[in-house]
Amino acid sequence: MLQRAALIAVLAASGCKGAADHSAATTAEPAAPSTPTSGTVAAPAAPATPVAPPTAPAATAPPLPTSPLAKDTPMWTAPIKTLKGQDATLAQFKGKALMLVNVASKCGNTPQYTQLEDLQTKYGPKGFTVIGFPCNQFGGQEPGTSEEIATFCSTTYGVTFPMMEKIEVNGPNRHPIYKELTAIPGAEGGKAGDIGWNFEKFVVSADGTQITRFAPSTKPDDPRVIAAVEAALPKS
Repeated sequence: MLQRAALIAVLAASGCKGAADHSAATTAEPAAPSTPTSGTVAAPAAPATPVAPPTAPAATAPPLPTSPLAKDTPMWTAPIKTLKGQDATLAQFKGKALMLVNVASKCGNTPQYTQLEDLQTKYGPKGFTVIGFPCNQFGGQEPGTSEEIATFCSTTYGVTFPMMEKIEVNGPNRHPIYKELTAIPGAEGGKAGDIGWNFEKFVVSADGTQITRFAPSTKPDDPRVIAAVEAALPKS
């Protein structure tokens, strides 16, 4: 019995040693090799968002040349009637900057009434007024009676500025006011002479000494016209 017990002890001791040897022979799993960095190329940086250059301020319209106007010109005292048949002269508007315009109700330029009324609204309180002169000499585009013209202007464009009777601006029956006006050369390089078409504009300074002429195609809200109007206003 003692021999058998000794044999069992020897075998047990021998098994533990084998297990230990097996455990010693088992190695831990190697760590993953580190990724070399010397050959790695960094991703390119996102391009910078371009910055827009600052917006330049809007250019101011350069002043256009004006023409002298004699203070005693007959234009001021030439009689004319309003669209309502009342007697008038331009002298009653002295001291205000004026824009004198030959107008028509059936012209391609007729929408300029809107811009003329805008000028009246903006600059009227500062000593300015538009004055309209209906004329039927250009394509027969102002055929209506005084009542029809007045109704058209008020209902279609809300016109509040003074309107005169229908007159002729060219030819032997040219109204005396336009005899004076047509002697003025155009500020945009035009020559003195006949009115070219409906909605030709004349800006008269408040002191009655300077006048600037604009072609029919130059709209009332053109920066050059605005500059002329502002220069013509009464000096405070």
